Amino acid sequence: MTHLDPATLTVFVTGASSGFGRATAVRFASAGSRVVVAARRLERLQTLVDEFGAGRIHAVALDVRDRAAVEGVVSGLPAAFAEVDVLVNNAGLALGLEPVNETKLENWQTMIDTNINGLLYCTRALLPGMMERNRGHIINLSSIAGSYPYPGGNVYGGTKAFVRQFSLGLRSDLAGRNIRVTSLEPGKAETEFSLVRFGGDEARAAGVYEGYRPLVGEDVAECVYWVSVLPRHINVNSMEVMPLSQSFADFPIKPVRED
Repeated sequence: MTHLDPATLTVFVTGASSGFGRATAVRFASAGSRVVVAARRLERLQTLVDEFGAGRIHAVALDVRDRAAVEGVVSGLPAAFAEVDVLVNNAGLALGLEPVNETKLENWQTMIDTNINGLLYCTRALLPGMMERNRGHIINLSSIAGSYPYPGGNVYGGTKAFVRQFSLGLRSDLAGRNIRVTSLEPGKAETEFSLVRFGGDEARAAGVYEGYRPLVGEDVAECVYWVSVLPRHINVNSMEVMPLSQSFADFPIKPVRED
């Protein structure tokens, strides 16, 4: 069984300024891949360029919600980074944990624009090149929230269910081509995710992981890397990964109110 040589791969990672995205970029760059790192916070990406060099890392400022910006970044990639083999659609977020009747509609819109539209724009921009070369791999970061609902996870979970279903649909559309599609679905992971969800409230964010040994960015990056370098005839359709300390029974049962 011959694994792919990571030194032959060009990888495009969205949301690469922190968390899963940054760890994924480091994992591939450390293995010799060329990596396009994209995020809104360009200054954070520059540290990756400083660490690995401009020949290994190409940094671009990008808000994936902006379709024209996505198309411009992809069409403007320098020749050494233009033939993308692996797209890691990582950019995403959750905002708030309120029930449907209390949530802020602008939070819903931001999650939909980022988690769904941003992923679609990046996929649509990079897929034609993969089809022309008849090789590639699209890895979409979903979540166990797309399969297992929890209080307050309403629209966030819905966006991640979309990601999973879209990945399966894309896989069907690409049948017969040498282009792989994977939906990667992590559980609780300690990154900036909860800090963003709770608007910078560090104490509340830390409480999410109390009593757990959560996943960290490097754990998920290792999963991304593993599915990417498997022999080309192997496609991991979906991968669900949780910390060992998490299960499907995270929330206490509440009595039904009779009033």
